[in-house]
Amino acid sequence: MPNERNPFSDEIHIEQLEVSSVIGVSEHERKTPQRLTINISFWPRRETHDMADKIGQTINYVLVAEETQRFVHAQAVNLIETLAEQLAGHLLKNFPIQKITVEIRKFPLEHAKYVSATITRSASVG
Repeated sequence: MPNERNPFSDEIHIEQLEVSSVIGVSEHERKTPQRLTINISFWPRRETHDMADKIGQTINYVLVAEETQRFVHAQAVNLIETLAEQLAGHLLKNFPIQKITVEIRKFPLEHAKYVSATITRSASVG
């Protein structure tokens, strides 16, 4: 129906946020932090028309980016899939987000631009 409310209609996107983290399975990969890029799309709990053009009524993407960098830099995991899962859960817990998609890219292969893992999660209701 045209008048039905779409709960995931208003999206904020952060593209290619750079961060470094100890990540990888091999000892060689884990010697020093690696460069990662992160794409994050999130859907605030409030719709844009409810925000009255006030930063306090929305999710400040600067704070999301800073928290993402801080969180990822503090991690030391084997898999980018694990890191994406942990980051999505962390951001859902700490910001009024109803749904989030996180893509993490790393650059381990000589003949490929990047390798990535993408996950989408929704906030628990209740």
